[in-house]
Amino acid sequence: MSFSEEIKQQALDLGFDACGICRATDSGEEERYMEWLRDHCQGSMRYLERSIDKRLDPRRLVEGARSIISVALNYYPLEKLPGKVPQFAYYAYGKDYHDVVREKLRALYSWIRERDPAVAGRYFTDSAPVLERFWAAQAGLGFIGKNTLLILPGRGSYFFLGELIINIELEYDAPVAENCGDCTRCLRSCPTGAIEKPYRLNGARCISYQTIENRGEIAPDIVPNLRNNVYGCDICQKVCPWNRDAVPHSTPELMPTADFLSLNLEQLQEMDEERWRIVFRHSAVKRARFEGLKRNAEAISKSRRK
Repeated sequence: MSFSEEIKQQALDLGFDACGICRATDSGEEERYMEWLRDHCQGSMRYLERSIDKRLDPRRLVEGARSIISVALNYYPLEKLPGKVPQFAYYAYGKDYHDVVREKLRALYSWIRERDPAVAGRYFTDSAPVLERFWAAQAGLGFIGKNTLLILPGRGSYFFLGELIINIELEYDAPVAENCGDCTRCLRSCPTGAIEKPYRLNGARCISYQTIENRGEIAPDIVPNLRNNVYGCDICQKVCPWNRDAVPHSTPELMPTADFLSLNLEQLQEMDEERWRIVFRHSAVKRARFEGLKRNAEAISKSRRK
């Protein structure tokens, strides 16, 4: 077994569901990315306007970078919130994924360095200017769908992604050949029209952006289309045929608590900050802040009254 194959096997042994490797090089995505920014699809997410050179070429982010090891971790839940209560995106059901994925990446990096002390690099999970889905596709984990998410053939899109960028040459995987075909379910199902065309998401119109990243008021034309989503949105994933066979994850840290699964609109509206800290302790939901979650709950209440 080659070192590359050993790395991929170790990633699986650590609990990742998929692992692939590609060369660290210029992404060639500059024109597409700059057009997306010029059209203000980033909304108020100014961090997407910074470190563009590093975002487009990982060799500018990690000194001596030669290989990108991409990993995926399933987060599809076995137990879900009842459909009648305000919905949280599935990725937010358990412990903050940054902590869960980062710890596994740290363990993988340590294992690699034990095998070869000359290896140097950095690991990331949605925490640095890295085109995660692009590199995961290059590493053969899956393909980017029309909803702009990475889809693992036969397994769907409910996966966290992470990267380990290191300074040695490895054996590289080939991108997969599958694609969305003529399916347009995600485009037709997005209630706000955020998926403007295949492979193009206007982040400023996405429910996930409006309920998480947006620090102001939710746009008036978005409120009637929240569809009961109080934190994030999975609509474009739920309608995707590739997710029909999604299998629930088995990662203990990602399991929801009883407090979380018992939430309803009334509890969210009446929740004080102390209770918020208890229910969402170690949760990615804190990204929206207490005021943001309360704002979202009120917006859902308002949309229901109409």
